[in-house]
Formats: sequence, structure tokens, C-alpha cells
Amino acid sequence: MVFILEYESFIFIALELHIKKVVWMLETKETFRKEVSSLKDYILLLTVDAKNYNETTIDTLRFLINEQHVPGVYVTLNKPFEVIQRNLQSNNIDPRIIIFIDATSRPGGVKKIENCLAIGSQEKLSDISVAMDQAINALQTDDKFLIFDSINTLSIFNKQATVARFIHFLAGKIREWKIKGIIITLEKETEQSLLDELTQFSDFRVDTGGES
Repeated sequence: MVFILEYESFIFIALELHIKKVVWMLETKETFRKEVSSLKDYILLLTVDAKNYNETTIDTLRFLINEQHVPGVYVTLNKPFEVIQRNLQSNNIDPRIIIFIDATSRPGGVKKIENCLAIGSQEKLSDISVAMDQAINALQTDDKFLIFDSINTLSIFNKQATVARFIHFLAGKIREWKIKGIIITLEKETEQSLLDELTQFSDFRVDTGGES
């Protein structure tokens, strides 16, 4: 009898924690929509954990493309653009209005593949910068977005001081372009000093890691 009561208490506590986490996540998404839906340009910092990384990026793109009908640029340092493209298609999000900049490691150097400019390395920050500028200017509309995915991956391949300078540069360019800028990073894999800098340059920060 004691075991049954303890087990039931454990189940109740586990369910309560799960419900709290779900509510927290929904409140975060609703806050994001409420805060930015009427804005033409902003810098949003999205801190995620590994478990909800895919869901968060899909939700963000669904909001921008399906709900707001905004074209944009997606800079990927984590997954080849073909993988992201298939993922979007399987979630009924049209990838044709996105220009991809693929900075994952691949042979062949800089080259154009479909609606993607492949850089070939996470260390080629100058090439990434030029590609972003070209892609943003190629979109013939005032309303557009840029997603940078992600800062923690950039930190793996570059020195922290280099990443800090790039954050300054990226924030400045998003302001100059007057676009919707979303910067993604895995919170637990990002140095606190870089997180502080990213937060400082952002208009909004949404933490989607849930309760610890």
C-alpha cells in the first residue's frame, strides 16, 4: 500500500512538471508572436536546447512564411540545406521563398546549388558575410528575414574573440538592412559572455529550453 501511494505521488508530480513545461513553452511562443507580429524589423535571440531545437526552428519558419508570408535568408552551420529543405516540405512550409546559405563542411568551395549558396566551411566568415549581403539584396521586397543558425556552432570552429566580433558585425548588418533577424544558439553550449553580448544586441530574447 505504501509503495502504491508513493508511486501515485511520483506520477502526479511528474505529470505536474510536464504540464508546467508545456504551458511555459506555449506562453513563450505566444509571447514571441505578440511581441514581434506588428514589427517590420527587429533582432530576436532564440536560445534553445538540443531536444526542442528542430521544433523551434520549424515553428519560427512556419510563423514567418505561412503566417506572415515573408521571404528570407537562412544561414545554416549545422545541417546541409537539403536536410532543412526536406524538413520544411514535410511540415508544409514552402522552401522556395528562402535563399539558403550553407556553411556546413562540404567539398568544392563556394558554389551555387539550386536556391542555395554553399560556402563549404564554418570558418569562412568573410564568405558568409558577403553571401548574406548578396542574398538579402537579391530579395526584391522590403519585408524579409534572416535566420542565423547557429552561434554555438560558429564557436566550435572559431575563436571566441572572432565570434564576438562577428556578433557585432551581424547585429549591425541586420539593423542596416532593416529586416527581421533571428539568431539561434544552443544555450548550454554557448559561453555566458557570448550570451550576454547576444542579449545586449537583441530587441527580444526567447528561451525555449523549458524548465530545468
